[in-house]
Amino acid sequence: MTVDGMPGEAGRRPRPARRLALAVALTAAFALLCCTGGAAGMFFDAADQGEIFALSASDCGEGGPVDVNGPMPSVASYSSSQLRNAAVIIRVGADLKVPPRGWVIAVATAMQESTLNNLPHLGTENDHDSVGLFQQRPSQGWGRPAQLRDPAYSARKFYQKLLTVKGWQTMPLTEAAQRVQVSAYPDAYAKHEPVATEIVNLLASGAARSVRAGEELRCAGAGEVAASGWTHPVPGSVGSGFRTGGRPDHHGVDIAAPKGTVIRAAAAGRVLVSQCDPDQYGRLSCNVDGSPAKQGCGWFVDILHAGNVVTRYCHMVEKPLVNEGDRVAAGQQIGKVGSSGNSSGPHLHFEVHRRGDRSAAGAVDPVPFMRQRGAAFGKAT
Repeated sequence: MTVDGMPGEAGRRPRPARRLALAVALTAAFALLCCTGGAAGMFFDAADQGEIFALSASDCGEGGPVDVNGPMPSVASYSSSQLRNAAVIIRVGADLKVPPRGWVIAVATAMQESTLNNLPHLGTENDHDSVGLFQQRPSQGWGRPAQLRDPAYSARKFYQKLLTVKGWQTMPLTEAAQRVQVSAYPDAYAKHEPVATEIVNLLASGAARSVRAGEELRCAGAGEVAASGWTHPVPGSVGSGFRTGGRPDHHGVDIAAPKGTVIRAAAAGRVLVSQCDPDQYGRLSCNVDGSPAKQGCGWFVDILHAGNVVTRYCHMVEKPLVNEGDRVAAGQQIGKVGSSGNSSGPHLHFEVHRRGDRSAAGAVDPVPFMRQRGAAFGKAT
């Protein structure tokens, strides 16, 4: 159910437990920080909703949304009718020339509100008079009940409200969705972002890896935030890869960059850690250049993102620009490249952890993870 911010309604009631149980949850327990471990990333395995499609890394939405009346693929636990509703949402966004980031936000919102089912009025189980994919309320001016049961109409109304939200493309998905929905559960949308991104990629030729350039879509470039909500932390290619033969305990990738190069948050999230990593002697010596004989990340930051993904940024030149608990936007400056800690020269050591596990056990290769989200690095050397 949604509220349009109109007079006569201060908020919304909690959704009945039976309805909430329909939502797809991506949850994981946090592990203790292990600074000598690493992290990286990839698409979730079968236990984490699965990598549900195969696309070339060059696919960035040029093919457009799929035929909403054609056959639907199998995606996680979603039926053909649910995926058809997602296809309608994407098609309406494309017709309105809404950037693909809006398609991801809209699909994730409908996943939370209705699990992509076009719900009728549910009588005593209903949350006020909300109906349809987005649980919009006729009494709040969204439209007549029959109109709101039309997926194309309800999607159009969602996009029209979203486009009035200043800065919606760069804010966290859950915040943008909440500005439209005014939900009693403002953080509920975030957990759907990873699967919503995959659905948009599947149904729209990899559009979640794109940005809009005039009338066309193209792959996101360095410094641009893709529709997935991800971007490059620093420009450049991978110089030392993930767990190579020569460095099996290298749980991230190294990207060479001049000292002082801006480091940006790879996606929106919340800062978990912002500190100096002690060396092997327990000393906090991050304000000087490190060496290969030293241990630790030096100055580093960990950020928690949607889907319980954690990214790590090591060897900063000075104290990070963000603090524990800060909310950051995708592309926001969080620090500068340096050579503190276990480092032989200026570079960013970048890691991604899954399931919220910040130890080495949660480490996966950042290269395919970032490529799937439209923020591909150059090849490792």
